[in-house]
Amino acid sequence: MSSLPVAIQFDWELFGERIFNGEGVFWEALVTTVYIAVIAQVLGVVLGLITALAARSPVRVFRALAWTYTLVIRGTPIIVQIFFVYFGANLFLGFDLFPREVGLFGLALSGAVIAGTIALAINEGAYMAEIIRSGIDSVDDGQLEAGLAVGMPRHMAMRRIVLPQAARVIIPPLGNQFNSMIKTTSLLAFIGVYELFQDSQVGYSATFKPVEYFVSVALWYLLLTTLWSLVQVRIERRLGRHDLPEQREKGPIWRTLGRVPEEAR
Repeated sequence: MSSLPVAIQFDWELFGERIFNGEGVFWEALVTTVYIAVIAQVLGVVLGLITALAARSPVRVFRALAWTYTLVIRGTPIIVQIFFVYFGANLFLGFDLFPREVGLFGLALSGAVIAGTIALAINEGAYMAEIIRSGIDSVDDGQLEAGLAVGMPRHMAMRRIVLPQAARVIIPPLGNQFNSMIKTTSLLAFIGVYELFQDSQVGYSATFKPVEYFVSVALWYLLLTTLWSLVQVRIERRLGRHDLPEQREKGPIWRTLGRVPEEAR
């Protein structure tokens, strides 16, 4: 006679502790998630800007390198890129580029954290390159020509005339990319980075209560992305990126959900 499956009770006490009263290691994991996302995004924007400018360069080699970089990075899974940077770099270079700990200005940094941050930045750079290129293309060519006509060097005209106008187009998708970056940091758990997802895995392994841990970590990711969405709305308002009055009336929560009025489609 087969026995009936035993119903598993949701541990609300454990769930509440994970949400409202995390231990010290949890807060360290939360801080690690945030600073990895911020540093990787900043590096990704810089790399994307360099790639976008290289793609518009009159030098064919620069254009070819930019095209190859974006093709390879956008066409391969990010988890493969993370593993390649962390493990493959050591193999190809012949020395341990990312040791277990790296000393920097008297601080001991995890090699996995550095490798993971670099991998995320490289991946982000390929996507930001296309976003920045689209932003630059949205600015009328006459703006750049006017700057050149008054004697500005090309790089100065790009920095003072084109890029400030392109920023109005670049900022909204950049904010969405950062939201995605916060969630993508969870993949670094696979190379041993102790961030939010890794912390949940460790807790689940000790208690065998996966639902409580993974639902709580999902809520923490939701909190982080929602807070950033609110900041993003403020930034967009400062830049005047509100072509649709319906978006302004609905407010930031409506914007966060990504809804678009029928007449704007």
